[in-house]
Amino acid sequence: MAAAVRLLLRRRLSTAAATAPPPTPASILNPSSPSTPLPSRQKTRLAISLFKSSPPPPPDQILSICRAAALSPDTHVDRVALSLAASKLSSAPDVLRELASTVLTDRHAPHAIALFGQAGLLNDAISTFQSAPSTRALNALLFACLVSGKHAEAARIFQTFPDTHGVKPDTETFNTIIKSFAESGTIRSFYSVFDEMCKKGVKPNATTFTTALAGFYKEERFDDVGKVIELMKKHGCGESLPVYNARVQSLCKLGRSGEARALVSEMVKKGTKPSWVTYNHLIHGFCKEGDLEEAKRLYKEMGKKGLVGDSRLYFTLIYFLSKGGDFDTALEVYNEIAARNWVPCFSTMKILVNGLAGSSRMDEAKGIIEKMKEKFPDKIDGWKEVEEALAQ
Repeated sequence: MAAAVRLLLRRRLSTAAATAPPPTPASILNPSSPSTPLPSRQKTRLAISLFKSSPPPPPDQILSICRAAALSPDTHVDRVALSLAASKLSSAPDVLRELASTVLTDRHAPHAIALFGQAGLLNDAISTFQSAPSTRALNALLFACLVSGKHAEAARIFQTFPDTHGVKPDTETFNTIIKSFAESGTIRSFYSVFDEMCKKGVKPNATTFTTALAGFYKEERFDDVGKVIELMKKHGCGESLPVYNARVQSLCKLGRSGEARALVSEMVKKGTKPSWVTYNHLIHGFCKEGDLEEAKRLYKEMGKKGLVGDSRLYFTLIYFLSKGGDFDTALEVYNEIAARNWVPCFSTMKILVNGLAGSSRMDEAKGIIEKMKEKFPDKIDGWKEVEEALAQ
């Protein structure tokens, strides 16, 4: 009897599946309004939102979302979506291979290579390169090695693949391998690769030198920093703002923000004005070193110059100010960016809210909680817990 019931159910489900209309892109990307036509960019943004959801969709559904959104590496926002999809599919290599074979065309081989690298599938990345070798594909393969942390393999590929596959390296090729040296603690290899670059008539650019500088700073090889600066001048790449910003960032990462600030003063004397990126590095550096007063001074100075940073600058400042107990300034910064619809992550806002409540500013704390619950429905339970804890 039970077996007969199960058979009947299977038949009914099979019949329902056969008669059900095929899913539309809207029904996959926006189930609450499946009949509403979606423009291309909105499809992509809905896909990104689904990929970022917690927990993320299962692998087969991720593939369906990519297809429904008609993702293509031809636009930046689609590349972001594909990158997110690849990161979620690292544990489902077969699905990622299907994504690469069905969503990406042959001319998108470099993008497929990069996606395989992001998922840690370097053998697939190499196979894809070998099926259609080109300079762009070689650069993508080196990038794949970097994102998968395979620096020794990057060196092997750089040394052997150009001759083996008849591919001519370009400036990006050399810059990528120099970046590998910088990330893997082998920046001393820069000089030999740079000599090879010059012998092959490949012209270095600012990225060549800023990447090398970052590597030498990271290893605290300050004599080499000076040598690279001289090389840079010799090859017609002056100490531009991007170069100064790279040096400022490197010094701040080493906990030498005071030296970075002095370098900016030197830069200004030579006629180069700092950008918001310059201030971002300095503010982050002084925050990490615990000098919140200097970070606040720089923040005000940046504002007086009419410079506006990206959201991360403000999120960083709010986090460190809240951790340091300066809830007044943290709230000021939050109110400033709230007008731009920028909101830090849950953990940062929780520190700020608890700090305000602990400073007898319960109404402001509760006001923020209500805004957070309204803006982020998926975090309502977390904010209810915070609210309950405040009431105790």
